[in-house]
Amino acid sequence: MFELGNHARHSWNSDSNFLRLPPTLPAIKPREMALFTFSKKLPFSRIYPRFFFTLMLRPLSSHSRQTLSETFPRTPLHKPRFSILRHLSTQTLYDPFELIRCRDDTYDPLKLGLPELLEQLEGLSSEAEVMAVLDGSGAEPNQDLVYWAIWGLREDWKLAYWVFNWGEKWGCNSENTRGLVIWVLGKCNKFGVAWSLIREFHRSSLDTRRAMLIMIDRYTAANDPCKAIKTFHIMEKFRISPDQEAFYTLLSAMCKHGNVEDAEELMFQNKKLFPLEIEGFNIILNGWSNIAPDVFEAKRIWREMSKCCIAPNATTYTLMISCFSRFGNLFDSLRLYDEMKKRGCVPGLEVYNSLIYVLTRENCLTEALKILEKIKEMGLQLDSASYNCMIRPLCEAKKLEEARTILVAMIAENLSPTTETYHSFLEGDSYEETFEVLKHMKKAGFGPNGDTFLLVLGNLFKLDQPENALKIWAEMKQFEVVPGSAHYKVLIEGLTKFGWLVKARELYAEMRLNGFLEDPKLKKLLKDSVEGSNDGRERGMRLGKTNVRSHHRNSSVMKWKRLGN
Repeated sequence: MFELGNHARHSWNSDSNFLRLPPTLPAIKPREMALFTFSKKLPFSRIYPRFFFTLMLRPLSSHSRQTLSETFPRTPLHKPRFSILRHLSTQTLYDPFELIRCRDDTYDPLKLGLPELLEQLEGLSSEAEVMAVLDGSGAEPNQDLVYWAIWGLREDWKLAYWVFNWGEKWGCNSENTRGLVIWVLGKCNKFGVAWSLIREFHRSSLDTRRAMLIMIDRYTAANDPCKAIKTFHIMEKFRISPDQEAFYTLLSAMCKHGNVEDAEELMFQNKKLFPLEIEGFNIILNGWSNIAPDVFEAKRIWREMSKCCIAPNATTYTLMISCFSRFGNLFDSLRLYDEMKKRGCVPGLEVYNSLIYVLTRENCLTEALKILEKIKEMGLQLDSASYNCMIRPLCEAKKLEEARTILVAMIAENLSPTTETYHSFLEGDSYEETFEVLKHMKKAGFGPNGDTFLLVLGNLFKLDQPENALKIWAEMKQFEVVPGSAHYKVLIEGLTKFGWLVKARELYAEMRLNGFLEDPKLKKLLKDSVEGSNDGRERGMRLGKTNVRSHHRNSSVMKWKRLGN
């Protein structure tokens, strides 16, 4: 069993004939009825019931593990962004979280009563109590049980750590489990405890490579790329070679968490140790294309590759086409698509999804639908992302009737809406409509999650509704979402913009109290803000918007009630 060291203890649109009606309609199943009810309640200006008949063309896909995926999700929180790419190797090849993800889909924590066991552990304050409950639970200690228990307790690092020690006691901690507990500790900013464990792993002659790569990822997630770079450099002290794969992991982690410029500089600074190759450029290009989208920077990286005599591969073309499509550059998207095929690179589903998105965004929905049919003819497996690539730009353009048509077509293809689908319909909604969609998301088993609230908070500030942003903030607990540093940052920056400096400072203090690292940008923002007119501005905003807000609230609620009948 691993004990805490002294240091660790203190750091505790669409065409009218696109959808055809079937001659006969089978009975509506319960889940199909639930989706029908949700679509009725979406905030569309007109209702077209005939579109929903296609819901019953075929059964919906099975979601036998839906409840499990909500209780024990398998992906970490990312900043909310619309992503066309799904299976691109550059995004996952050097992702440390992939190293700890459980790949045994035959194991079902629900069958072993894991949720009940975690409920018994909730609130326990000592390791002895945790050990006693686990030993007396009758649960058989095994690698899967310990792994999923730690994941279920990932928001409470102490309980997760003690469960790990219980697994160590019974000798059933796998390498994935050791990586997971390091990830949990890093996620909770308990880096001292994590380093204590890594040193114990090293003394026990256990491989610490995964743990070190995860620490690199967690430091960049905590907005501390300097310590991530330092961790890379000290790998040799743990008899680990800081090889090219580890270097690419560092670059990928820095890009994933927004430090794309620093990652690019690091890549060029180390070109003697790690020669410039297509993989490194693709990581940086992915950063400028999808993480911190900047078409000018992406084009610059493309030119840098040419200067270094490095030829683009299929991944490079996929990333660049994605970037052009994101910014509505239809001409260059199609140009690169033609060039890609001439060079012998086979376009994947991600490329076609990008073309679908940019065509829909540029009012060429008919052509986008033709590409959809082409995908089917080629034998490629359509997924929800292909339809989301039409739904998203249609919602952004307020073409909600057309978006709804695509939603029904998506379900008719036996593809269920995803969290991203719901996020599209959240764009630009009022507070009341937003809250209704959030409730439908929860009822349908698609969140809402942390990304959802980042999107909602950002939208409310765009609509000049700081007071409603605070209301949504207060409602996060109802949806069992724990605020992260990104949520605090969006809220504090938004409140400061509207002059709510007192509340912004309170939230910054709360953020620090909850163990999040100091954010120099937020600190400077609060320091440079003028507080003298704060109280007057807050009062003025409340008085100036009360009548408008009250009228809007009543009309919105009535609108939802009419649509629900």
